Amino acid sequence: MLLDSEQGFEVVAEASDVDSAKRYVRGHHPRVLVLDLNMPGGSSLQAIPTIREESPDTQIVVLTMQQEPAYAREALGAGALGYVLKEAADEELVQAVRNAAAGESYLNPRLGARIASEPPPGPPDDLSQREVDVLRLIALGHTNAEIAEQLYLSVRTVETHRSHIQQKLRLSTRAELVGYALERGLIGAPEDQTA
Repeated sequence: MLLDSEQGFEVVAEASDVDSAKRYVRGHHPRVLVLDLNMPGGSSLQAIPTIREESPDTQIVVLTMQQEPAYAREALGAGALGYVLKEAADEELVQAVRNAAAGESYLNPRLGARIASEPPPGPPDDLSQREVDVLRLIALGHTNAEIAEQLYLSVRTVETHRSHIQQKLRLSTRAELVGYALERGLIGAPEDQTA
């Protein structure tokens, strides 16, 4: 509705899952795709390079609740031009879409400041990126079921990742995992998580 009401914009399609988004981009070749990171049907982050390859003139703006700098880094590294937090969408989405249409980037300013002040974390200690994602959510206090829902995995897969993480890091308790995540900058200190 926000984009529809904006002069000079035309919404050509809306997708409810990752596969539909890819299909609509192939069919419509929009100038800008606004992509939610939490869509059913697979990883939106992993879809970005495919979409850019299949429709090189389509610029991508990510719209998400994910405030962790790692997600923004990964989205921008995969080829997105914009990264907008849902909490600021009313003020920032139109500008981000305009920037992307002009081939210019847009990053939520508060998140940009956090990224600039932190060293880029890579997967530490032989953890895969998916294991890092699971570890981060464990450390933030999410249950296996909540992690499964957020990452579009089965609970069993999350349990397997958790087991591998604990084996690789030789840690057994949630408190140890939280401490590890804090030390490695995978999550902010508790006072940084209030907003």
